[in-house]
Amino acid sequence: MRFINITFVILLFFIKSSLSYADTMIVPAAPKIKASSYLVMDFNSGKLLVEENSEQRLPPASLTKMMTIYVVSSELANGKISLEDEVLVSEKAWRTPGSRMFIEVGKKVKLDDLLHGVIIQSGNDASVALAEYISGAEDVFADLMNQHAKRLGMDNTHFVNSTGLPDENHYTTASDLAKLARAMINDFPAEYELHKVKEFTFNKIKQHNRNKLLWRDRSVDGIKTGHTEEAGYCLVASAARDGMRLISVVMGTDGVNARAKASQALLNYGFRFYETHKLYNSGELITSVKIWKADVEALNLGVENDIYVTVPRGQYDKLEPVVELDNQIIAPVNNGDQKGILNVMLNKESVVSVPLLALESVSEGSILNKLKDEVRLLFE
Repeated sequence: MRFINITFVILLFFIKSSLSYADTMIVPAAPKIKASSYLVMDFNSGKLLVEENSEQRLPPASLTKMMTIYVVSSELANGKISLEDEVLVSEKAWRTPGSRMFIEVGKKVKLDDLLHGVIIQSGNDASVALAEYISGAEDVFADLMNQHAKRLGMDNTHFVNSTGLPDENHYTTASDLAKLARAMINDFPAEYELHKVKEFTFNKIKQHNRNKLLWRDRSVDGIKTGHTEEAGYCLVASAARDGMRLISVVMGTDGVNARAKASQALLNYGFRFYETHKLYNSGELITSVKIWKADVEALNLGVENDIYVTVPRGQYDKLEPVVELDNQIIAPVNNGDQKGILNVMLNKESVVSVPLLALESVSEGSILNKLKDEVRLLFE
């Protein structure tokens, strides 16, 4: 009998230990990367999983071409240019040093080919040709790039050219590049698809995409490499696995393999130890609240945008939504007015906090209803 009791006690101990272990968020330290600046971010939630010097201004080299492509994609979406347009190659474009797609001065090249040349071959000549076609001159195009950067919240970025050739006034940050990557993927999915193409042949010259991860990891589908003496070897990468997409930015490594290895380590770490879930849809009813002096009893509240959350793996079931509502909501209320806050908590800490907005407009009620509620409010 004594033996049975001891066994029972031991069994309870192991059960309790197992439950305690399951309740613990075990996330190891992120891999150490030999780079000037780096990060890994979840695409949907925007949560930074790893970052080091992500706000440091650095030369971006050919990562600049991400914005060049973003501007071109925007012009295509607005109908100002077409993939079938014939672009006349200027002498400046032809003479631009660095990586090339080997366009020839004085000849016309289809805009679609130039787009491929920038994305896949990282052609400086193609970048300048596109910049001149869209804006007349590359410096004017750079101003357009800066306007888009400002709109996207890239506050520590300034462009002076379309290629990334060195200039002391040409800089960005890992954080800003992650913002740009999210915008590229979200706003222009058709153009983003080109970033996973491994090779492109133009003028009988075949060149391969410099992003080695396209060959090493099937989940990777972009985005851009860069290299100059000033910038070192850089890579912005993105990968999607099991419905979760991550973006990594690595700047200032010491070699082609180093930037690929560092990016792979960051992506693997993020996918291994974190998970992302969609909690609410844009416009979805979250809660209803009493509204006074109206002809209806309740006001429906929701969120403006889709809400995603990124948490350590195994912690999703522990998320707890907490709603904070304004006191005494009184008609009239306009659609979109903020009337509360939604906090999503994990272990008593907020992981997401967003405004709760009115999902419809509610006008003032009848004179009788307003008088009734006026009396009721005296006792509230």
